[in-house]
Amino acid sequence: MDDTNLPKAVVIGGGTGLSVLLRGLKKFPVDITAIVTVADDGGSSGRLRDEFDIPPPGDVRNVITALSEVEPLLEGLMQHRFKNGNGLSGHSLGNLMLAAMTDITGDFVTGVREMCRVLNVRGEVLPASNRSIVLHAEMRDGTFVQGESQIPKVNKAIKRVFLSPPGIKALPESLQAIREADLIVLGPGSLYTSILPNLLVPGIAEEIQQSKARKVYVCNVMTQLGETENYTASDHVQALIDHIGYKLMDTIIVNEEMIPSFYAKRYAEERAEVVQYDENRLKSFGFHVISDKIIQYDEKYVRHDAKEISSILLSLLDDKRS
Repeated sequence: MDDTNLPKAVVIGGGTGLSVLLRGLKKFPVDITAIVTVADDGGSSGRLRDEFDIPPPGDVRNVITALSEVEPLLEGLMQHRFKNGNGLSGHSLGNLMLAAMTDITGDFVTGVREMCRVLNVRGEVLPASNRSIVLHAEMRDGTFVQGESQIPKVNKAIKRVFLSPPGIKALPESLQAIREADLIVLGPGSLYTSILPNLLVPGIAEEIQQSKARKVYVCNVMTQLGETENYTASDHVQALIDHIGYKLMDTIIVNEEMIPSFYAKRYAEERAEVVQYDENRLKSFGFHVISDKIIQYDEKYVRHDAKEISSILLSLLDDKRS
């Protein structure tokens, strides 16, 4: 597909939510750039990050796989995780390939770009920064936690998150993509460990604020233990404002559908529940609020309906252009 004259969409986040959305969005006539968090420090990504001094590849791998247009077998190969083998156990093949490509090209961003070319990726995938980021959290009880993978585990209310080391810079390519965007989308994804780590990279939020694009936050469907327990939709938005210092987005997409009891009970076991659409408070922020039934189900989980959300996003683009 020739993307030359297509509207430009920048989607920012990480984790499963971002990949789900991109699988739907890539089927629509839009030029996609995904800006992906590099704060992960757990599992295979964390091991490769420490051993090779590279940004963690896991979230980038998931986004590349979501946007690739290859045979399902090759996609499965990218996501394959070794269960045995001295040194291999726990690693995904895609993570190892990104580490190898970084070693060959001498640069993580170049390695990602070459991997996208090899896998026929629909759009561009950019890490938020070309170096690893350490995510920290100050909890409401005054304690501090270091590490993206550790923050949810302590199961305490989060006051704020912040980044180290000093001197982190956004990729110029990421800033340029935001500058040229017709549509900027935050989420869906873990509020404190997937979305905010991108926005806290110096330059990212400032560039979004200055952009003339339509700016949309896709609110999570379910709360998350250790991050957003008992959060309403407006609580998610308030956390974004508290960290950035100003309203970054102009539109919020929120789910208004209750989920079947089977799923509600299963999530309750993990102390998670549907994010409540508290309409009055959410609208009091002055955003354009779009509430709709935007979820679908698999055997175990509730997911965003990527096709439905993509249709809403494209309609917003059409409104802006007209």
